[in-house]
Amino acid sequence: MLTDRQQELYNAFSESTHNNEYLDQKTAAIVGLSVALAINCSACAEYYLQLAKKENVSKDEIAEITAKVMAVSAGQKRVQAQRVMDKY
Repeated sequence: MLTDRQQELYNAFSESTHNNEYLDQKTAAIVGLSVALAINCSACAEYYLQLAKKENVSKDEIAEITAKVMAVSAGQKRVQAQRVMDKY
């Protein structure tokens, strides 16, 4: 899919996102899990879930993360539907 050079650059970029300057590891795990759920990447969600467990993110915190992702997704669909209706 990628050339060797592209893969090398992607790997370096991806690895750099795991060495945060400003986010602690727990926050990074929460953000990663949130994004993975939002973009529907099951492999990413599994990775960040394991990281979240390692960083002692509780099941209740994960439930709130999931609810927030669901709310944002539903809100986006509501806005999209409203735009369609406005054009009707």
